[in-house]
Amino acid sequence: MELTLPSTAALMLFLPTVLAVVAVPGPNMLLILSRGIGQGRRAAFASAVGVELGTLVHVVGTVVGVSALVATSTLAFNVVKYAGAAYLVYLGVRTLLSTSGTVSEGASGADDHRPIGALMRQGVLVNVLNPKVALFFLSLLPQYVDPDRGSVASQTLTLGLVFFGIALAMDLLYAMASVGVGAWLARNVRFARAQKYVTGITYLLLGVFAAFAQPSGRQAD
Repeated sequence: MELTLPSTAALMLFLPTVLAVVAVPGPNMLLILSRGIGQGRRAAFASAVGVELGTLVHVVGTVVGVSALVATSTLAFNVVKYAGAAYLVYLGVRTLLSTSGTVSEGASGADDHRPIGALMRQGVLVNVLNPKVALFFLSLLPQYVDPDRGSVASQTLTLGLVFFGIALAMDLLYAMASVGVGAWLARNVRFARAQKYVTGITYLLLGVFAAFAQPSGRQAD
């Protein structure tokens, strides 16, 4: 593959767009914050890294054309959409049925034995099974690619890696903030009791919303 970088002007326009998109709350941010508040620093950082490893999957998918398939094929879109929705509902149900994972337990490090690999895999799945992320890459990245400069694939890959770097940095900041918030909330007994219900119900709502997501330009039947 011929190496062609996006123009400086394109990158200068792309950077603030990425910052604005990453700052919008969504399932990824919720996962990181809930892990930090409920289970501590280790879980939050592992989840953040896992989420952005999932971003790399979307980057590669965009380069090789998988995202184009998701956006143009009703069947492919629905498979990814409902798989993501089902996983979010699963997280919600599991959280509501759990008997641990309060803020006080997380702050004290009670979940420190949980394997890092499991936490990272959960972050990867939450991101990979989010069809809106694939659709975002498909709809946004091509706007900053200039075919006349050379390889479209290498320009797309570069933009995707820039997105990955910014998103990872911001997710790690969310992870750091969540731990601080969790330490403060650990002294709030009411929140400690309600935390799993708030998190679980939020996951369920996100799953329902994801199930009814429609790609740009496609109307519901």
